[in-house]
This record gives sequence, C-alpha cells and structure tokens, in this order.
Amino acid sequence: MVSIVIPKASGPVFSEDERINLYYLNELYADIARCVSFQLNKNHQIDIPITSGVWGGTYLIADDEGKSKRRIWRMYFIANLPQNSLLDKRENMEHLVGYYYTSIINAFRPYGLELDLNMWGGRLPYSNKVRPSLTMHMVDSSQKINWLRGFFIWNRASWEESIIYDTIRNVKEFREKFNIKKNPIMKRDPKDIKYLLQDVIITYRTLENAFSSDFLEYAQPIINEIVDHFLVGLFDPKLIRESFFKVRENKLILGFEETLQGYYLKEGLNVRGIEDWPIEKINYVPEGLKEKLVPPIKNIFASFKSSLDRKNSLT
Repeated sequence: MVSIVIPKASGPVFSEDERINLYYLNELYADIARCVSFQLNKNHQIDIPITSGVWGGTYLIADDEGKSKRRIWRMYFIANLPQNSLLDKRENMEHLVGYYYTSIINAFRPYGLELDLNMWGGRLPYSNKVRPSLTMHMVDSSQKINWLRGFFIWNRASWEESIIYDTIRNVKEFREKFNIKKNPIMKRDPKDIKYLLQDVIITYRTLENAFSSDFLEYAQPIINEIVDHFLVGLFDPKLIRESFFKVRENKLILGFEETLQGYYLKEGLNVRGIEDWPIEKINYVPEGLKEKLVPPIKNIFASFKSSLDRKNSLT
C-alpha cells in the first residue's frame, strides 16, 4: 500500500490579508522535504535525506513574527539532495519529482492555492556544469500567487549553508543583468527590474555580516533607500530605473563579489567560475564565512519563534 503524508507547519502560512508568515513557510518547506523522504523510503526503500527551506530571503523583510511586510506573489524554495545516491537512477528521480509534486499540492491546498506542475528539469543558470541544479515550476490557477518555484541542489548541506552558497550564483546573474550593453534597461519590464532590485537587497542582507566596515558605510545608505521605496510601494517605472542605476553606478555587485572572493580564493575557488568547481564543492561554504553568516540567519528565525510563542501564549 502506497503511503501518503500531508506536510504541515506549526502555524498558518497565509494570514487573512494574504500575507505570508515566513517562519511557518520555512517550516512547511522543511516538512515537505521530510514527507518526500519518508515516502521514498516507505514505498521504494530509498533512503534520501533532504534539507529544504525558503529561497530568496523574503524573511529578511518581515515583521517581528515573520509576517511579510508586502504581499508575496512569487514563492521559492531550495532543496538539497545527496550525490552518488539511488537518485542517480532515472526512475528514482521520477519518484522524487512525483512525491514533491503531490506534497506541494497537499501542503498548499488548505490555503486556497490550486497548484499544478508547469515545468520540471530546467537547469538553473550558473550552476555546476557537471551536476547542474534543477528547477521545478508550479503555477497557481487560483491566482493567489503567480508561481511556486523550487531549486534542487546536488550536495547535502544545511539550509543556511545552501542559501549562502547560492549568493555566488546570484552575483553572477547580477553581473549579467546589470550589464546594460547586453541587456538594455529601457527594453525591460519595470516589474522584472523591481524583482531584480529585491534580490540585490536580499543578497546584501544575507552577506551583510561578512562585509568590511568601509563597504557597509558606503553601501548601507543606498540599500536603505531602496528598501524604503519597497515598503511604501515601488511602482513608478522612473523610480525603479533610477534605483537600478544607483546600484549599478555605485558598483554594489562588485562589492558582493569581492567579499565572497576573499573567502573562497583561500580555498582555491574562484567565485567567477562557480560553474567549473569540482562537484564536491557544490554547497560548500568556508568555515570563516559560515561563522559570520549562519548565526544571523538562525537568530532571525529564533526571534520569529520567540515572538510567535509569546503571541500564542496570550491567546
């Protein structure tokens, strides 16, 4: 008999005003991974540990209880799979995809989402050439969100390490997208530029504790200004483009890259060539960088939990 389990978080992911609680969403993504692992083991005797959580850092722009300050239309998760496992067989990977598909549908249906698989197996840009990261894209016919997209990364790591590692790939994408010779800004949809700016803010906040004091002093006012625009609603195409050029002309992306390079070059790894790294270095974060960046991420979620526990104790 095929075993089916329904993923759950310890509290509601969506609130009545359609905002998302990032603490509970992160829990839900982790439980989806747990349920998929359970079903693979129970139904096919395939023991595959998976770590997972929110991708994109929207938890960095939330209130004290983890509730998003703005409505979220694009939802992302990251999942980390072991290498050299039974997933190397195509049929087992198909089982994993099937369980992820049904687990996601079951997890979000109570919130009114009607998700369906739109695409599976796309290669994530700038991921490892030998073991490229794969994508899953699901669309919501209820239109409560635009989409839910997952990134599957080939190496076991904690969720926090995987998020930090992925900032390297993000920075490579930024270098491409902020190159106006290759991508003329006037031809781009302002909405796409807005999401790009949001990713810049999130990458900055993720790497913040690793930056030099000089770079922080230089970059912080620019980031704060753009964050303020987002919080009141960044809809004016002119202001969106002005913010884009402010990031570009002040070379913030170069500062991100130089910070990461300083840690990875000591390990013989060039962040400008992440696609060519040995596969065992997928999801690798140097100890010095982990020491600076993992505790702040853990502390954010510990703070969310404390605030939620206080609130729940009063109800």
